[in-house]
Amino acid sequence: MNYRQLGKSALQISEIGFGCMSLKGNEEESKNIIHKAIELGVNFFDTADLYDKGDNEEKIGKALIGKRDKVILATKVGNQWKADGSDWEWNPRKEYILKSIDNSLRRLKTDYIDLYQLHGGTIEDPIDETIEAFELLKKQGKIRFYGISSIRPNVIRAYVKRSNIVSVMMQYSLLDRRPEDGCLSLLQQNNIGVLARGSVAQGLLVDKPAKEYLSFSIEEVKKAASTIQLISGNNRNSAQTAIRFVLHHPAVTSAVIGIRTMEQMIEAVQTIHTPSLSNPEFRLLQQSVKAIAYEQHK
Repeated sequence: MNYRQLGKSALQISEIGFGCMSLKGNEEESKNIIHKAIELGVNFFDTADLYDKGDNEEKIGKALIGKRDKVILATKVGNQWKADGSDWEWNPRKEYILKSIDNSLRRLKTDYIDLYQLHGGTIEDPIDETIEAFELLKKQGKIRFYGISSIRPNVIRAYVKRSNIVSVMMQYSLLDRRPEDGCLSLLQQNNIGVLARGSVAQGLLVDKPAKEYLSFSIEEVKKAASTIQLISGNNRNSAQTAIRFVLHHPAVTSAVIGIRTMEQMIEAVQTIHTPSLSNPEFRLLQQSVKAIAYEQHK
C-alpha cells in the first residue's frame, strides 16, 4: 500500500480508503472484510453517525476492537435524526456537535477520532460557531483533526479562509469533474487534502447499464465507460482505471471506495499494484467527456 500525508495534518493515510457506508452484511462478515483490508495495508476508514442511524459506527467500532492503533478513523456529524426516526435534518450548531461526538465515541469504542468531518454545509450556516465546536473538540483531545464533506464551492472557500480544516471529502470521477472547476487547485494551494468519493460514478464507469448522469446523456456516459475499458487492457480492469484517474490528480490524497463485499475490497486495494495512468492515457480519458462546472453554490 502507498500512503500520503493528509493536508497539513500528521495523518499518513492509505491511497485507497475504506468507505464504510456500503457495509450491509452482518457483523462477522463486516469484521472479516475490515480485518482483511487492514492486513492488505488499508488504514483509512470513513463512516458517519448518519449511516444506519448510528449502527454503522457500532459495526465499525466492534470490528476494530484490538486494532484501533492500526487505523486512521474518520466519522462525520451534522445530520440529526428527527425524534420519530422518519428523516433527518441539518444541524451544524455548536451545541449539537459537542453532544454528537460523545455518542460517536461510544459507538466506535474509542476515546478519540482521527478526522471529524462536517457532513455537508451551506453558506447560510453559522460557520464560525461550527468551527468553534471543532476547535474545542481538538483542545479536549476528542478529535485530532477536522475537515468537511462538501461539494459546494462557496462552502469550501469559506472553510479554507476561516478554519483549520485539513481535508475536504468530495465526489470526483471521470463523469464528475466539477471539482476541477477551481476547488482542487484551491485546496492544493492551501495544503488541504482531498478525499475523493464516487470514483466509479455509481458503477456507470464499470458494469452498470448506462443512464443519464448529472448533465450527461446516455450516449456520453457510454463513451466514458468505453474509453475506460479501452485503456484498461490486461494491467487494470475498468474499476481500477477509474480509481487511477482520480488518484492521478495531485490534490487527491485518497480514493475512498464504498465497499460492500470482500471481492470489491480486494479489487480496490489491488489498484495500487496496477500501473499509474500515463499522461496520454489521462488526456484520452479527459477528452472522452466534456468537463462540467458547478452551476449552484458558487
